[in-house]
Amino acid sequence: MMSEQRERLLVEPAWLEEHLRDPRLRIVDMRGYVRTVERGAGEQEAVYEGARAEYEQGHIPGAVYLDWTSDIVDPASEVKAQVAPPERFAEVLGRLGIGDEHVVVAYDAHPASQFATRLWWALTYYGHREVRVLNGGFPRWLREGRPLTTEVPQFPPAIFTPRVQPELRATAEEVLAALGRAGVRVIDARDVGQYSGQVVRQPGRRGHIPGAINIPREELVDPQTGQFRSNEELAAVFARAGVHPEEQVIAYCNGGVAATVVLFSLALLGYPHLTNYDGSWNEWGVRPDLPTEV
Repeated sequence: MMSEQRERLLVEPAWLEEHLRDPRLRIVDMRGYVRTVERGAGEQEAVYEGARAEYEQGHIPGAVYLDWTSDIVDPASEVKAQVAPPERFAEVLGRLGIGDEHVVVAYDAHPASQFATRLWWALTYYGHREVRVLNGGFPRWLREGRPLTTEVPQFPPAIFTPRVQPELRATAEEVLAALGRAGVRVIDARDVGQYSGQVVRQPGRRGHIPGAINIPREELVDPQTGQFRSNEELAAVFARAGVHPEEQVIAYCNGGVAATVVLFSLALLGYPHLTNYDGSWNEWGVRPDLPTEV
C-alpha cells in the first residue's frame, strides 16, 4: 500500500522527462518564497513572494506558472494565503488549460517542496485525484542536466470541476473543538523556534496550539537532495512522534503551506485522515479568543 501511494503521488525527474509530450500531462511551476525579516529580540516578519520572473528565465518544458501568493488564494480573506474559493480556483486552472482529465505534476525550488505540496493539497481538496509532486523539485532537475525552456506553453481552455472535500480543510473553530479529543493529533510544521515560543512571527503571539506536537517540515526531506525521505524513514519519524494511521491528523504552520509537506508525507504512507488547518498561525496567532501554550 505504501509503495503504491508513493508511486501515485511522487514522480522522479526521469519519469517526467519521458512524459513531457504526454497530452494528458499538465506541469505546474510553483516557485516562490517566504522571506523572513528579523526584527530582533526573537521577533520576525514574513514576506510572501511569487517567482514568476524565475519561471520566465527558464522552466521545465510544457510547464505553466501559478503564483502561490495570488493565483490560488482567496483575495477576500482577512487571513493571508487562504485557498481560493471553488469558482476562482476553477477559473484560474481552466484558463491555464488544466481540466478534470489531466494529470498534474507540481514542482518548485523550495528545500521541502512546500509550494508544490500546497498545490497537491489544494487540488486534492477540490477533488482532483491525479496530482503528483516532482521529487527533489527544480533544483534536482537542474542538477541532473535535464531540459529547460523559456517558451510559455499555450493550452486550450479546459473545464476544471471543483468537488470540495470538506474533511481536508479545518476552520479555527473546528480545530478548537477537536483539541483534547481522542483520536485527533495536531501537528505543528513550523520550526522549533516558533513552536517553542523563542521566536515569534509578527503580528502573532508566541507559542503553539495547545497539545500540538512539533514535526518541522525539514525533517521529512533529505537536506542534501531535497528529496522526500524513504517511506521507512518517514514511518520512523511519525512513529517516534506517536502519530498513528487511525488518527485524524490536523496539520498547521503559519499559512497552511508548510503543513502540506507533513500531510503529503503522511499520504505517501497511506494515512487516510489528513486535514489542513488552512488559517494556521496567521489566524490562530492573532485571535485572543483562541488558546496558546509555550
